[in-house]
Amino acid sequence: MTPRRYANPVTPSAMDSEHYGMLRDNIKEFYVDISQRDCQGGVCILDVAPERHAGIQPHLPEDAKLETLDLDAASNATYIADLCSPDALVPADRFDVVICTEVLEHTLNPFAAVGTLRKLLRPGGRLCLSTPFNFRIHGPLPDCWRFTEHGLRALLIEFDIEDIKPLDTPDRPLMPIQYTSIARKRL
Repeated sequence: MTPRRYANPVTPSAMDSEHYGMLRDNIKEFYVDISQRDCQGGVCILDVAPERHAGIQPHLPEDAKLETLDLDAASNATYIADLCSPDALVPADRFDVVICTEVLEHTLNPFAAVGTLRKLLRPGGRLCLSTPFNFRIHGPLPDCWRFTEHGLRALLIEFDIEDIKPLDTPDRPLMPIQYTSIARKRL
């Protein structure tokens, strides 16, 4: 059976629009927090798939060294690579901080993608993720996964998890819109 292609986009509901606004605000706060805590002193940062949105770049200090990674060859990213490929041509142990917001749900194998992200981090480096849970199917397609806190703990088993924080859905317990997570690559 062929997956639906959503050729005729569905008009977002009021709830979808509200959740999207909350999600974007949460990501912006996440970027500010990461920048203030982890991106000082000339650290080397990788922002995964930032070309469609502003990414962390507007929040970084001037001395931060930012590189980007995207699957789309037209994105002008520093690296064009598939996170699910263990042979991605990106230098191992290069980055102090890897930021991957709202990307894992679009991978075909999130475990392989997290393995690649781990490979790119220096020992002791931080992986900063955001992943959806209660959010509609969205592009770029495919949109394959939703993540619970338990699923994130399984994905990040090779890391020391520092924080997994839900963005709660108002009046809907146990249905967070998304999670932000910070994990450190073990030394």
